[in-house]
Amino acid sequence: MNVCFIILAAGESKRFNSEIPKPYHLYKGKPLLLHSIDKAKKYNKFSKIVIVINRKHKKYIKKLKIKDIKIIEGGKTRAESAYKGLKYLKKFKIKKVMIHDAARPNFSIKLLEKLNNESKSNDCVIPGLQVTDSVKQKTFRKIENLKRENIYLIQTPQIFDYKRIYNLQSDLSKKITDDASLFLSKGKKIKIIKGETSNNKITVKSDIKITNYIKYGLGFDVHRLVPNRILYLGGIKIPSPLGTLGHSDGDPVLHALIDSILGACSMGDIGEKFSDKNKKYKNIRSTILLKKILNQIKLKNYSINNIDINIITQKPKISKYKNKMIHSISKICKISQKQINIKGKTTEKLGLIGKEKAIACEIITSIIKYDF
Repeated sequence: MNVCFIILAAGESKRFNSEIPKPYHLYKGKPLLLHSIDKAKKYNKFSKIVIVINRKHKKYIKKLKIKDIKIIEGGKTRAESAYKGLKYLKKFKIKKVMIHDAARPNFSIKLLEKLNNESKSNDCVIPGLQVTDSVKQKTFRKIENLKRENIYLIQTPQIFDYKRIYNLQSDLSKKITDDASLFLSKGKKIKIIKGETSNNKITVKSDIKITNYIKYGLGFDVHRLVPNRILYLGGIKIPSPLGTLGHSDGDPVLHALIDSILGACSMGDIGEKFSDKNKKYKNIRSTILLKKILNQIKLKNYSINNIDINIITQKPKISKYKNKMIHSISKICKISQKQINIKGKTTEKLGLIGKEKAIACEIITSIIKYDF
């Protein structure tokens, strides 16, 4: 099925009241917009992904260095921005299109699959949640009770037959708050499926709740340098006649990073998680261990804020490999390279490190805990 994904991020974000526009505001450790982009890519069933942005936000979108995605400028209304996204896709043989608001970062891959499946027999499928509170409607001085069983809170993404939604997209006014409204206004049939309670919309800053705002963790690790071992630092292989001695691959940078993350999250230490008595960790890459820890802290709503690293060694010279290590760590942790700093230190030829018989690393990591 030829399905495309349009992400609308062209609003003014006036209610959000921030110098940084809402789609580019940090949320769970990365810009809000990136959550929708990353999930769309991970789903891996979209033939094209299109982002519709506010022309005033070009400098922010450039900083994200987005690849393999079409970026176009939006209009004055949500409907106009959606129309521009649909119009771009006209030159391709599109069957179905999903339209999503960047302000909803918490939708799941499972929801995308449900929408896709339902669209095989429906031209318009939207997710919604039945309200649980009592609902009343006030018209002038008259107040009426409404049947809550018939009231739905509608979410995005929404999926449509491309030709039908494109032909309906003639009303570009502010009255159109979602694309399914076009089907309703023309008396067309729509299908509502069960939405997700986690798929909340970020409208104002208070929608992003942070508890324990910043916490810090300290990590330290030291390894002997010996012949016939590979030297791994920060997840990359360093050319060297000596490597680090250890049960795993002996990467002191990633070991110290794991300990600093665990410390910040009050989750113990690397020895408790990956015992050197356990044979399954023999010679294991530390990148694998770090990914396991990152998955654990994600379940507890922790997100890395920044990482400051001191690598203490006489040789090799860290400056030569610093950028590669930063790139490696940012990719594993899924954070910006700007959130990572690496410094090379020596001991002025004092002690085992100074005699090139050992290498050490100390790290401070700050984390944010989100409350949803």
